[in-house]
Amino acid sequence: MRVAYVCLDPGVPVFGTKGCSVHSQEVLRQLVRRGADVTLLCADPGGATPEDLRSVRVLCLGTPAVRERAVREVALQAADRALAAVLDSLPPFDLVYERYSLWGTAGMRYAARTGIPGILEVNAPLIEEQERHRGLVAREEALARAQVVMSLARSVVCVSEPVAAWVGDVSPGARASVVPNGVDPQRFRPGPEPTGPFTIGFVGSLKPWHGVDVLVRAVAQVNGVRLRIVGDGPERTSLERLAVGLGLTERVEFAGMVSAAALPGELSRLHVGTAPYPTPEGYFSPMKVFEYLAAGLPVVASRSGQLPGIITDGVEGLLTPAGDALALAAATTRLRSHPEVRGRMRRAARHTAQRHTWSSAVDASLDSAGVSLPGIRPVAAV
Repeated sequence: MRVAYVCLDPGVPVFGTKGCSVHSQEVLRQLVRRGADVTLLCADPGGATPEDLRSVRVLCLGTPAVRERAVREVALQAADRALAAVLDSLPPFDLVYERYSLWGTAGMRYAARTGIPGILEVNAPLIEEQERHRGLVAREEALARAQVVMSLARSVVCVSEPVAAWVGDVSPGARASVVPNGVDPQRFRPGPEPTGPFTIGFVGSLKPWHGVDVLVRAVAQVNGVRLRIVGDGPERTSLERLAVGLGLTERVEFAGMVSAAALPGELSRLHVGTAPYPTPEGYFSPMKVFEYLAAGLPVVASRSGQLPGIITDGVEGLLTPAGDALALAAATTRLRSHPEVRGRMRRAARHTAQRHTWSSAVDASLDSAGVSLPGIRPVAAV
């Protein structure tokens, strides 16, 4: 089966290290493992193709060099027209799998016009997100394009219930289903607890909505606990200043961005993984939490978004009120003081991760569109 994987979002470097990049790579990996002949059409490949994805043909459409918002939006709409021409110039495809972007319509239009299945993957309410955090000039045009692609797609795959609700508001007739993110349990595996100081960790981009400042403040309340922050982003400087101001220079370590290959090793250094989201609301499906679980880490997480549906308080980890540094500190203290509780949670975490694999997620996405790929589906190792 010839599959076109389309990612026209310039903020998603497909072979990069961002969470969205890892997501795209894992979907590509699952398609390849099922025997598909995959062509990637993207705005930004983001780096060298991973060795196990070398069979994927990569066609880079480029990203606009302009930064002025209105001009950039027009350029990205032109890129969508260019993508339409590229799709028409290639040998026919049997399936289009597209990661939803603000201005992309060509993938779903091609699928509808040629009568093949089109799967649209929606990871966030991009129109609201763009308007709130980066600015959006042509909102009505972005909304019209979203309505087009959502109505044309044979299946709209949403990472969470809030995202599916947003899709329903934008395009009431869209055939939406919820398929959360996942993890590769063969890559993330439990090991023995590390020796040395009790260490909790955070993995992800350093942006305000991840609540890492709450985590730093919590560490200041617990003597003898170290915090390792893996990732980078616009909040790093302010977080470093916060750690210095709280006298945590020796206990808070900023590891920076690491490659996907290095991430399992980073998790092996931790006793506990954290997801300290600052608000109860959230549309996310956090890959970091699935990776913590697969690595056998107890998780301390906020009661935020979809997390209470993934983690049962007291089973795989502990849930705390969103934005509450004192509660987060108390949960950390409890886990540090009770190694037998951590041991029980480590086993439960791995068991839960088996229900959230990339293999099962891609199966669900394909099934939602009535697509069956040849080849042997991999079985995740326990």
